[in-house]
Amino acid sequence: MSVEQCVRFLLELDQLKKVIRKTKITGGERNENSAEHSWQIALMALALEPYAEEPVVIDRVVRMLLLHDVGEIDAGDVIVYAKVDAAQRSAEELSGVKRVVGTLPQEQAAPLIELWKEFEAAQTPEARFAHAMDRAAPVLLHLSNGGHGWREYGITYERVVSRIRGEIEQGCPALWLYVEARLKEAQQQKWFGDEI
Repeated sequence: MSVEQCVRFLLELDQLKKVIRKTKITGGERNENSAEHSWQIALMALALEPYAEEPVVIDRVVRMLLLHDVGEIDAGDVIVYAKVDAAQRSAEELSGVKRVVGTLPQEQAAPLIELWKEFEAAQTPEARFAHAMDRAAPVLLHLSNGGHGWREYGITYERVVSRIRGEIEQGCPALWLYVEARLKEAQQQKWFGDEI
């Protein structure tokens, strides 16, 4: 691979910074972007590795998390609580992943595409742990901001729990216990929205 190909890949990845999510950063001044989200959950996985449900190859988890939202450069971000056609959404993101990662030579691109597919399937211990990080981080940010996004987008307590519980609990049960307790506190403080 040439240095030029590496630079082209880097500049293409930079577009992930333009994908604005529905979650505000701690302090609430602005919404986070998908690049920030990927960076944060990769570091979160490093910190929470001892709490994974099963032993994981943490370098594989980190690579998954850095890669998992690359397809959003083309497909955009959809809030996790949105009611969407999951198969169609996955196909749109895969198309974006193939295009972006395709700027690399085939011998480098193919394993990255397979790693993205492994994350999507959530069948391996690494993918389940990665999913737990991906689901928990936005919740923790909403909690740090007094539930601002949940109220703004009309997201109920029940909708949050039903959407995130399974994935967090399967990949990192101790994290789910922590999140569950914070969500119950937030419910008592009326930090959730009304379904719209």
